[in-house]
This record gives sequence, C-alpha cells and structure tokens, in this order.
Amino acid sequence: MATKAAQEKGGTGRFSQDEKRRDSDHVSFLKHRGFRWLWIALALSAASIAGYVLIDQEPRPNGGTWYGYTLGTIGVGLILWLSLLGVRKRRINPGAWSLKAWTSAHVYLGLSLVVVGTLHTGFQVGWNVHTLAYVLMLLVIATGIYGVVVYATLPASLSANRKEMTRAQMLDALTAIDRQLESAAQPLGRSEADLVIAALGQNVFYGGPLARMTGSYSGCATARALNGMGGGSDATTRVAALLERRRDQLAQIRGALRIRAMLEIWLFIHIPLTIALIAALTAHVISVFYYW
Repeated sequence: MATKAAQEKGGTGRFSQDEKRRDSDHVSFLKHRGFRWLWIALALSAASIAGYVLIDQEPRPNGGTWYGYTLGTIGVGLILWLSLLGVRKRRINPGAWSLKAWTSAHVYLGLSLVVVGTLHTGFQVGWNVHTLAYVLMLLVIATGIYGVVVYATLPASLSANRKEMTRAQMLDALTAIDRQLESAAQPLGRSEADLVIAALGQNVFYGGPLARMTGSYSGCATARALNGMGGGSDATTRVAALLERRRDQLAQIRGALRIRAMLEIWLFIHIPLTIALIAALTAHVISVFYYW
C-alpha cells in the first residue's frame, strides 16, 4: 500500500510538472517567468540613470570618463551576447536557458541598450564612427521592436485568414475552381474566353515582394476577366460566379502571403543592420583604445 501510494504520489508529481511545462509553453516570451527579464532590464536602466545623475563632476560623464567606459563595456557585452540569438535558435535546450528565456532576455535587454548606449555617449554626437555605431544600434533596436510587434499580433491574423486551411489546401481549392472554370468557359465567345484563359494562365504568386507586402495586385487577370464578363447568358453567369470564387480564393492566398512577408521581411533589415553595428562597434572600440 505504501509503495502504491508513493507511486501515485510520484505520478501526481510528474503530472504536475508536465502540467506546469505545458502551461509555460503557452506563455508568451514577453511574459516569460512573470516578466523576469523586463524587471532586470528596468533595474539595469534605473541603475545606469541613477549613476549618471548622482555623479557630481564637470564636465558631465561621457564616453571618455570612467563611467562612460563602464557603460560602454556593458553595452558592448550586451550587443555581442544579444547577437547570438540566431545561434541559440539552432540548439534545442528546454532548460533554464530555453529559447523562450533567451528571446525574452533579447527583447528586454535590447531595449535597455537605449538607456545604456545613450548615457554612454554623454549626449555628445558628431560625424564620426562613434555616432555611427550609436545610430546603428538605435536602428537595430527599432527594427527589433517591429519584429516583436508583428510576431505578437500577426500569427493570429494568419490563422484567421487561413480558416484552418494549410497553404497546400488553399492551392488545391484554387485548382478545383480552375477545373470548373475550364469546363464552364467552353460555350463563351472568343473575347470572353480569352479573358478566362489569361486568368487561368497567370501565376498565382506573380507581383513580387512589393505586391506581397502591400496586398495590391493591380494587374490581376482574374479581376479583369470578372469585369469583362457580359451579362445575359447562363454560361457567362456561371463563369462570373466561378471567377468570383477564384478571386476570393486568390485573396485568401495573397492575404496569407502578405502576413507571412510582414513576419519575415524585418529579418532582411534587422540582421544586416546588426552585422553593420558589430562592424562599427569594432571600429569604435579600436579607435578608442588607439587614442586612449
């Protein structure tokens, strides 16, 4: 009986642990561990501000003072560590430094760099590599904020747009409509049939990155065919109805492409800016020690 009770207790303990793990899996990285990294970032920012305000010296602390060097060292360390998130994504480790924990730290500590980096400059800017590194840092943070916003809001929109359909299923639905259109367009006159042929022959993914980002497809052959259908006959009425269905299906596919592009496009800006920041930061550090 004691053994059985112990097993039941152990089983309950394991179940409780599994429950907690599942619950934590559904918590946003922004709320990880009760906003742990937000509080750490706020503490770092508050300590940096307090140090700057309480230091009684003239001229005020800047990058060339002991306090400036301290904040600069912290800033460089943070930037280099935060840039390793891409490396961390390639490893699977659900422990204390899980990907969710690392991402949460990446976001909040990255935001704290606005305070640390600005105080490091001592509000002294100019046309030099030091200011270039500072501006690049702000741009990296700005694009990072955009990434956080889109990843926090757009996945729900993507799910709603898909209506529980996968990309393959959406394309299969379009193919089924196209087969019906091919058959229904047989009795049409030459000009109307050409419009349908042009609609069926147009690449679903035409338009390029700009069209995907804006959702504007001004040269849509399906819309042109629908507008060119004359009224009256049963054949044109049926084809027009199928073209409307094709237009709606295309709108769903293009909507999914647009949301996906908005989710991914920021990385094509954020990552190159990060590389440029590290290069400018290297030049900044080397020049500081060279003239020190």
